[in-house]
Amino acid sequence: MAEKPLNIVWFCTDQQRWDTIGSLGNPYIRTPNIDRLVSEGVAFTRAYTQAPVCTPSRSCFLTGRYPRTTKAFFNGNDTYSKDEKLVTRLLANEGYVCGLSGKLHLTSAQGRMETRTDDGYTYMQWSEHPNDDWLHGENDYQNWLREKGLKWADIYGGKYTSMATWPPTPNPNFTGKTVGVPAEYHQTTWCVEKAIEFIEANRGKDHPWLISLNPYDPHPPLDPPQEYKDRLKIEDMPLPLFKEGELEKKPPHQKKDFYQGGQDGQAEPFPDLTDEEKREHFRDYYAEIELVDDQFGRLLDYLDRTGERENTLVIFMSDHGEMNGDHGLYWKGAYFYEALVHVPLIMSCPSRFRQGVRCDQLVELVDIAPTLMELAGFEVPYYMQGKSLVPLLTGEGEGMPHKESVYSEFYHCLKGTHEDIYATMYFDGRYKLVNYHGKEYGELYDHRNDPEEFENLWDDPAYAELKAKLIKKNFDSAILKNMDFSMHLLYEY
Repeated sequence: MAEKPLNIVWFCTDQQRWDTIGSLGNPYIRTPNIDRLVSEGVAFTRAYTQAPVCTPSRSCFLTGRYPRTTKAFFNGNDTYSKDEKLVTRLLANEGYVCGLSGKLHLTSAQGRMETRTDDGYTYMQWSEHPNDDWLHGENDYQNWLREKGLKWADIYGGKYTSMATWPPTPNPNFTGKTVGVPAEYHQTTWCVEKAIEFIEANRGKDHPWLISLNPYDPHPPLDPPQEYKDRLKIEDMPLPLFKEGELEKKPPHQKKDFYQGGQDGQAEPFPDLTDEEKREHFRDYYAEIELVDDQFGRLLDYLDRTGERENTLVIFMSDHGEMNGDHGLYWKGAYFYEALVHVPLIMSCPSRFRQGVRCDQLVELVDIAPTLMELAGFEVPYYMQGKSLVPLLTGEGEGMPHKESVYSEFYHCLKGTHEDIYATMYFDGRYKLVNYHGKEYGELYDHRNDPEEFENLWDDPAYAELKAKLIKKNFDSAILKNMDFSMHLLYEY
């Protein structure tokens, strides 16, 4: 008897670091519901994004193709390539009903709802970010608040009411300490409510379904509800990873951002912050993730209560991380530190996969799309560049290497931020090499002896031979991983 088609819950946070989950080693945060998923599935402890910025990362994991291949290698693009096929469209073609709540961010959402490609979503509750930055009702989260008789600007206590322009629009109600809207009215809460609405409309029908949940948190500004701030004490929080003297061997743009503020001056300068303020950043960041965890738990409880959990693949992940003060930086940019490119990735389906497994194989977000195709029972398209994770989920690939290295890139990704930088990262599990193409400088770290990435070995004569070998490997990796067979070579001539 053929197995029943899997339903899919795909929960993707925005800007969440790999080291933010209680059961995976963070003693400062409480994530009982994500912990529950870890105990019921496979946690990929060394998963890496292919770009430290939203659009290229999302384009990658939605297509199974590397960012430069999809041509969506930066934020702010006007349109999305009509030649790229999202995995949600491929699944919809095979009978899945696909829905989305939250952000999609494959094209620019500045002053407009983003221009959609043929994405396969027939249910779309769109909200790029919570702020009321769209004049014509495009932000479905804001519409939800209006239906409740609420005005977002009246219940929001953040520093800015609009993110549509830079610098953002100041909030006249700001008291000096950022406070988000109450949890019951939060965008993450809305995302989960709309996902449950979608599942409720489709469960028990004669078709499988997929729901993508894409809340904005824990993306800055760090504005959790006050009740979540109150759960955590600032004095109990850690300080960022920073070592006096490390800047001496770091790239020029990092030295610049250290003094002017991360993301080319858009975030707060590290030296201007007291230790208490640095701890407060972690408190607010973790508070946002604890809210995410509570709402994720509400979704898991719903799946359990309705009997959907056993036959539903649940994915929890993030598109990229957040520096949050590590190495003297905040936000994101042309960096490949673990805080930014190492991300959470957990997959669970109790009836199909191993449970309570922590897999330390190197994996990439580009591997998700081919995994979904294989799990849904369909052939993985020839043009996908990722590698299915199914053998690691089932245990059939135990002891076999999944990938020898992981790859990430920053190719002029952010308008106004590090615009002259085109960089690629090669990481083999021990050595991490970063090439800044067209520049004389670079980065090389030995994770066995320096897992915190304090000591840049790029100019160390003792590592010259190794650096040359890794540069060659990075070149080969970048070229070969971006081999594009979408034109489908079939004939001799």
